[in-house]
Amino acid sequence: MADLLKLKQQVEEFRKEYFYRNRQAEENRQKENQAAVRIQSWFRACKVRAYFSHLHKKAIILQKTWRGFAARAYVRQMVKAAYFTMKMNFYDEMAVRIQRRWRGYYVRKYIHNFYARKNYLEQILIKNELMRKELDEIEEAQKREKEYQAAVKEQKTKIYQAHQLHHLLSTKQVGIWQHKL
Repeated sequence: MADLLKLKQQVEEFRKEYFYRNRQAEENRQKENQAAVRIQSWFRACKVRAYFSHLHKKAIILQKTWRGFAARAYVRQMVKAAYFTMKMNFYDEMAVRIQRRWRGYYVRKYIHNFYARKNYLEQILIKNELMRKELDEIEEAQKREKEYQAAVKEQKTKIYQAHQLHHLLSTKQVGIWQHKL
């Protein structure tokens, strides 16, 4: 029986050893699993980062290409607009020159005809001379009229003064003055 008891103890130890080793194996398996998961996670992260880096580089290339294309198109558009503006300014300037020459010709030919204007100005000069002569004559007549009026007024003043001083004169002289009036 001692063998049986020994055998039972060995079975018991064997079972404990079995459970212990299984538990160790399970713990190792979990550690290995976690390690494998970490390694896979790190590897996948490296792959994703590499892919993102690759995408980033490709996006930069796309952006660079697009921005260059857009800038060249914008510059082409600006050059076209500047050329069009320059051309329109030139055409406007030429149109202004043509209009200026035509209007000058038309005005000189039909509106401000030199000879007709010269004749008109000569007629005005003749009329002005006639008008000045008439005005001078009227002024002279008005001067004579004023002088005559002044002489008449002076004569009347003298007569009035003589009439006021009649008592100083002799009767003979008074009679002479009365006949003159």
